[in-house]
Amino acid sequence: MSHPPDIVLYRPEIPPNTGNVMRLAANTGASVHLIEPLGFELSDARLRRAGMDYRDRATVRVHPDLGSWLASTSPERVWAVSKQGTLRYCDVDYRPGDALLFGPESVGLPEEVLGASWVDGVVSIPMVPDVRSLNLSNAVAIVVYEAWRTLAFPGADGQGPGTER
Repeated sequence: MSHPPDIVLYRPEIPPNTGNVMRLAANTGASVHLIEPLGFELSDARLRRAGMDYRDRATVRVHPDLGSWLASTSPERVWAVSKQGTLRYCDVDYRPGDALLFGPESVGLPEEVLGASWVDGVVSIPMVPDVRSLNLSNAVAIVVYEAWRTLAFPGADGQGPGTER
């Protein structure tokens, strides 16, 4: 069965953001990949509180670096998410096997990652001028749900608003 693209958090720094992403993953069927170093311990109470009881329902893997993640998962395509993106997140034809790469909260993805040969594109989320960024877990939710929507919500229960066809 198809599922939303994998969520990859490169060097996440704030436990509640990662906990929220884990909860999102549990609700969408996405997998979460955390690239070290992490700015917290996985046992952090703030991470557990944000993830609530969903942490055990999310598929979460920790990788020592991006190279290890790439080697162990072999994503079909990697979409980096950055304010510097030249393509809007909603203009991508997401496919099974894609991965969504997000940077650390304080600085975003570094230039060497954005320009890496294995990054298939850099997407952005539109914002009004003169603001720095969205909260990481909010940005992940926006892009993951758009990707899941374009795949017709595979695995969803088909109930609730917005599911009528």
